Amino acid sequence: MIRHAAVLVLAAAALAGAAAWTPAPAQTVSGGSESRGGAELDAGLVAAANPLAAEAGMAMLRRGGSAIDAAVAIQTTLGLVEPQSSGLGGGAFLLYWDADGQSLHAYDGRETAPAAATPDQFLGADGEPMGFFDAVVGGLAVGVPGVPRLLELAHERHGVLPWAALFQPAIALARDGFAVSPRLALLIEQDPYLDRFAAPRTYFYRPDGAPREVGDRLANPAYAATLEALAEGGADAFYQGPIAEEIVETVRQAPGNPGRLTLADLAGYEARERTPLCLGYRRFEVCGMPPPTSGGIAVLQMLGILENFQLEEEAPGSLAAAHLLAEAGRLAFADRNAYVADSDFVEVPLDRLLDATYLRKRAALVQRDRSLGIAEPGEIRQKAVAAPQYEPPSTSHFVVADAEGNVVSMTSSVENAFGSRLMAGGFILNNQLTDFSFRPQIEGTPVANQVQPGKRPRSSMSPTVVFDGQGRLLAATGSPGGSRIIGYTAQSLIALLDWRLSPQQAVSLPHVVNRNGVTDLEAGTAAAELAAELEALGHEVRVRPMTSGLHALRRSGEGWVGGADPRREGVVLAE
Repeated sequence: MIRHAAVLVLAAAALAGAAAWTPAPAQTVSGGSESRGGAELDAGLVAAANPLAAEAGMAMLRRGGSAIDAAVAIQTTLGLVEPQSSGLGGGAFLLYWDADGQSLHAYDGRETAPAAATPDQFLGADGEPMGFFDAVVGGLAVGVPGVPRLLELAHERHGVLPWAALFQPAIALARDGFAVSPRLALLIEQDPYLDRFAAPRTYFYRPDGAPREVGDRLANPAYAATLEALAEGGADAFYQGPIAEEIVETVRQAPGNPGRLTLADLAGYEARERTPLCLGYRRFEVCGMPPPTSGGIAVLQMLGILENFQLEEEAPGSLAAAHLLAEAGRLAFADRNAYVADSDFVEVPLDRLLDATYLRKRAALVQRDRSLGIAEPGEIRQKAVAAPQYEPPSTSHFVVADAEGNVVSMTSSVENAFGSRLMAGGFILNNQLTDFSFRPQIEGTPVANQVQPGKRPRSSMSPTVVFDGQGRLLAATGSPGGSRIIGYTAQSLIALLDWRLSPQQAVSLPHVVNRNGVTDLEAGTAAAELAAELEALGHEVRVRPMTSGLHALRRSGEGWVGGADPRREGVVLAE
C-alpha cells in the first residue's frame, strides 16, 4: 500500500492484491492526435502549456533536478509567456509523489482574503451582487498571492538543485524577450479591460496603442528583477520589502475599484501542506486535492458514481458515455455547490461525501433512458444553500516526471484571463476573490463560500494522480477551464483507466460537461453531434467552444508517455 504524507480519506475496498493494469492497444479517437506527444523515456518528462516553459523544466531535469525543481522553472516561465493564465501574482495546488519515500504530498498555495475583507464586499449599494467584471477589474478582487510561498515550501522539502538556479531560464527570457504566441496575441486583442491601467497598457500594447501581435518580441525587465530578487532572497523578497509595497500600492490605488490588501496580509501568508483525498476506483487508487478546492472531491465523487456502471463497455464518444458523464457531473456539482468551501472555516463532510454507500445511493438516481434534470444535494446534514458562482476558464496545468520517478501534477491560476488587469513587479495580479460567493447568505442562511478575512476561496482546480494495484504511481492529469476543470479531469481519467487510451488520446477527446444544469458539448467535434439524442433523453444542451488545457502522463514500462491538449499551445518533452 502507498504510504501517504497524511491519513487519506478512503471510500472503497483496499486495492492490495488487485491485478496489475496492462494498457490496451492504442485506439483511434475523434479529436485525438498522437503527433503532439507520446514520447517514451527513461529519464524525465514535462507536459506544459507553452514550449518555452516545458523547455525550462527539461533544462532542470537534464541537470539532475527533481520534478519539483522543474516545476519551479516551469511556473516562473509560464508567468512570463502565458501571463493571462497563471503566475507569481496568483495561486496554485500541487500534488507531489515522492518515489523514494513512497509518499504523496498535497500543497495548497491558494490565495487568501485580506484581513479587511467583508462578506458583503461584492454587494452594491442596493444589496444586490455587483456585475462580475465590475468586481474583477481593479483591486477589490485581489487576494494575497500564494504561488511564491508554495514553490518555496515544496522546494525546501523536495528540491535537489539550488533555489537560485531554478529562476535562470525565466530571467533570461524576461531580459532577452520572447515571441508573443498566437494564443497570447488573441487574448490581448479580445480583452476589453486590459488597456484600462497604465502598466498592462504599456506592456501588452504597442506604442501606437495597437495590441501586440504574433511574433512581436516582448521583454519584461521588471519581471526579471522580481525573479532575481526571489532567487536571491527567497519568497520573503516577494512578501516583504519593495515588491510587496508595489503590490499593495497597485491594489489600493487602483482607479475606480481599489482593494483592501495590506503589507500585513502579504507578510502573514502561509502555503500549507494538506491531506490528499483518495478513492478506490475499480482496481486503481485515485488521489486529488482537498478543500479549499472542490476539484478533488467532485472528481472523486464522479468516479465513485460512475464505478457503478460498466464504462469500459461504452465506446468513447458514445451517447451512453456522454449521458453517464453528464449525470455524474450533475450529482457531484449539487454536493459541491452546497457543502464545499475552505475547510479551515467551514466543516466539509468529506467522509460522507466520499462514502461508498452514499455514492452508490447517488448512482442509483441515474437512469440510462432519461436525465434526472437539476440534481439536489444529498441529505448529508442540515440542508445547505448554494449560491451561483461564475468561474471564468483561465488557468494552467502541467505534469512532470523526473529520473527517480518523482511526479508533479500542478494547477495554477490568476482566475479570469489577465486576472484583475493590474500588474506589479512585471506580473499580473489575480482576481481570485471573485471565486467567493457574491451573496453571503440566502434567505437568512449563510453561504459556505462567503467572503471572510483570511479565508481561501473555493476553487475547481483538480490536479490528480492515479496508483495501480501494486501502489505504483500510474498516471497524472489535470486541466484549466474554470469550473469545467472537474468534468475535463474526470473524463480524462475515464479515458485513461476505463477506455485505456494513451495520454494524448485522452486529453484530445471531445468534451461533454455538466455542472448541474446545461449539458455542454464541445463545438466542432463529434460530441456536438450527440445534441439531438441527449435532448431526447431530457438534457438541455448547449454546443460551445470548450478550451481545456489538459496535460497528462502515464507509466509505460519503466518510462513515461505524455499528452498535451491540442486546444492550446502545450507540448510534451521527454528525454
